Amino acid sequence: MAGAVLLGALLLAADLGAPVYTSDSIANSAANVTGYYAPDSFLSIYGQNLAYVTKPIGPDDVRNGELPTALTGTGVRVLINQIPGNIYYVSPRQVNVLIPPLLIAGPATVQLINNGLAGPAISIALSAAAPVLFQADATTILATHGNGTVVNKAQPAQHGEVIVLYATGLGTTSPATIANQIPRSAASITDKANFRVVLNGTDVDPKLVLYAGVTPGFAGLFQINLQLPNDAPANPEIRIGYGSQLSPAGRILPLQ
Repeated sequence: MAGAVLLGALLLAADLGAPVYTSDSIANSAANVTGYYAPDSFLSIYGQNLAYVTKPIGPDDVRNGELPTALTGTGVRVLINQIPGNIYYVSPRQVNVLIPPLLIAGPATVQLINNGLAGPAISIALSAAAPVLFQADATTILATHGNGTVVNKAQPAQHGEVIVLYATGLGTTSPATIANQIPRSAASITDKANFRVVLNGTDVDPKLVLYAGVTPGFAGLFQINLQLPNDAPANPEIRIGYGSQLSPAGRILPLQ
């Protein structure tokens, strides 16, 4: 029986062929944009033959707080500079992976391997930080009120309120992220002095950024605890980042 299963898998692999993807089909997972890549940030690969099953990460994949480099029963791995990334989701047309935090800024290659069949090694550029806000939809960023409910048009943020923004790619933290481990405690970004939150092109007073760092219990996920200015404009465009390196433009924070 085992031999028959193995033969069936091999025949399926031969029929489907090697994974197919290009540089244009790789994107930052949070906002689905290309070019925003950094250690400890999420990357999505879109293409064909990326997996033979569809599976998100589950409790059986995480053991003693250690993240998987392959989801149980999938045989899919993603190598970034030959280092396996942590897999969060696989399907025939999409794979989500966390870029290893031990990598540094500079050229890198991304290669997906599906049950021994390797796709092309695609060149990308890693930045020390590549700030991107997670999105609730194509134009609205993901944020929550203090009670954990989602900020949206029906329940917008209010002036003076403390909200939580969710992001990826905010760079190094103190203490540093440990590869393959789920963070258990808060860790602030190391470059907080240069961190910016920008509403409609105007910087928010840094004193209103109460925390910027990892979200305990979630690898690769950063949060910004932000007290909204009393004079903030309604429904502003919101961007975060360092210096001129800001998250994508055109994303809105529901605020009234």
